[in-house]
Amino acid sequence: MRIVIFGLAVSSSWGNGHASLWRGLIHALLRDGHRVVFFERDVPYYAEHRDFSTLPEGGELVLYRDWDDAPGSRALAEADVGMVTSYCPDGIAATRLVCDSRVAVRCFYDLDTPVTLARLDAGEPVAYLGPEGLRDFDLVLSYTGGEALEALRSRLGARRVVPIYGSVDPSLHRPVSVEPHYSAHLSYLGTYSEDRQAALLRLFVEPARQRPASRFVIGGAQYPREFPWTENIWFVRHVPPPAHPAFYSSSRLTLNVTRAAMARMGWCPSGRLFEAAACGTPILSDAWPGLDAFFARGDEILVADTTAEALAALDTDTAELARIARRARERTLQQHTAQRRAQEMVRAFETVGEEV
Repeated sequence: MRIVIFGLAVSSSWGNGHASLWRGLIHALLRDGHRVVFFERDVPYYAEHRDFSTLPEGGELVLYRDWDDAPGSRALAEADVGMVTSYCPDGIAATRLVCDSRVAVRCFYDLDTPVTLARLDAGEPVAYLGPEGLRDFDLVLSYTGGEALEALRSRLGARRVVPIYGSVDPSLHRPVSVEPHYSAHLSYLGTYSEDRQAALLRLFVEPARQRPASRFVIGGAQYPREFPWTENIWFVRHVPPPAHPAFYSSSRLTLNVTRAAMARMGWCPSGRLFEAAACGTPILSDAWPGLDAFFARGDEILVADTTAEALAALDTDTAELARIARRARERTLQQHTAQRRAQEMVRAFETVGEEV
């Protein structure tokens, strides 16, 4: 298949959770013999932190400054699938282009479904959706499952909805040697987000206060100066994807905190969950509906809602943590790889194509 994607960014992971996901999916699609063109607007804040520039053979990354100069029409003329994603900065224009084209499958991939629906509930505009919502697409893919799938149908007119969850590329994310500057009793990797702050305080900052002899490490962008740092919390301003394996492999335990809208809706596993599991690192996560569909609590993942539960996780025996991490890695390599998700995506494309 020839797939053309209009998305947020694949060239920079700076404050951008889409990049790692797309890199894994695109590599998997190319390995299976498909061709991919990814259109990304060339903006200064990603250009200044670019950590990826070229797709492997069969793929093309097109950076454009102005939508009118982007060769999207030419690419779609040779494509089987045209796709627009959430947070595409030219989402409305790209939607018109894709839906007016002659591709066999017109697809929208919402990698931020709970945020999309929460903005609709609040009466706020959704910059990447036009007045027709999702009605003109043959297929809508959602990073989130559960009740979100019906909401996409009822609220935005999606005709066919298929969940394509987060994933990991195990050729890039695997156990590696410990790097001392990442070494932590508990780590957290994630861009700062106000709607994660309450959980981060309960599950990371307060445990750090109560365990002054332990080392806590945060990696991520956009943390404000007024963040409640403690003397035993070390901060790494940006951890690029190639360094994620070392970050996780240097942690005795790593924390996953879900954005509030995603936690409320559930069925929205962060790609970081699968990255950490693939690296053989035991995970402590906040609780959300659907978590058990991806990892078994107590057997493949630890779960905490309170500071006391986070402290209990920190006190878990090292051998038990190793067993939990081993089970999670086995599950991830079987069910949550980019190759598996890419194949699910192609099956969704093929099913639509057969119906046309």
